[in-house]
Amino acid sequence: MIRQKKIYKNILIWGALFAFCISYSGCASTKKKDIYERTPADLLAEGQKKLDESEFKTATKLLQAIKDRYPYSKESLKAELLLADSLFQRQDYESALSNYDEFEKLHPKEKTIPYVIYQKGLCHFLQITTIDRDQAQVVKARDEFEKLTRRFPDNEYSAKAKEYIRECIVSQSEYELYVGRFYYKAGKYEAARERFKFLIENYPDVGQYHEALEYMAKCDNMLAETKK
Repeated sequence: MIRQKKIYKNILIWGALFAFCISYSGCASTKKKDIYERTPADLLAEGQKKLDESEFKTATKLLQAIKDRYPYSKESLKAELLLADSLFQRQDYESALSNYDEFEKLHPKEKTIPYVIYQKGLCHFLQITTIDRDQAQVVKARDEFEKLTRRFPDNEYSAKAKEYIRECIVSQSEYELYVGRFYYKAGKYEAARERFKFLIENYPDVGQYHEALEYMAKCDNMLAETKK
């Protein structure tokens, strides 16, 4: 009798566990389907809400659903831009850049384009690392910010872009100075002199000019001594 009770008890436990698994699986399935069964307006509203609440991962999923499921809806345009913003806020700058770039190509006449170009510049700028590393991101950031100021000189984002252009120029000049010093210390005076000369000719007013002149004079002296 006791054994039968234990068996019956085990059956109830396993039955309950099985029912729970089925229920959980069903809920998960419903949740997964739900995002694609909702209207684009509903998805956009919640995506915007999650973005405002800094729940960027959830916002990305909701906005991506609009792009995937309703690419021709009236909500799609705004969703595309918000999706790029949500990726930017998640610091996924490469993905954000790709989405901003796609938006600019698909909607070149949109009034939000100055903002999009500005964000593209920031995606590059925020990936700049130390001064001794490759300056590719600096160059790309500067290109985007300068493109913005050329195309939309009176736009509010152009005013902000000018500040970043200045920082990019300073970064580039510091890099040239860093490389020039490296060559000088290594005894490669001709190569060092060329770097300092390039800095003086291209970045005359950003703070490194006088130091570069001093190093050029040192290079000339060392080259003269070598010839003797």
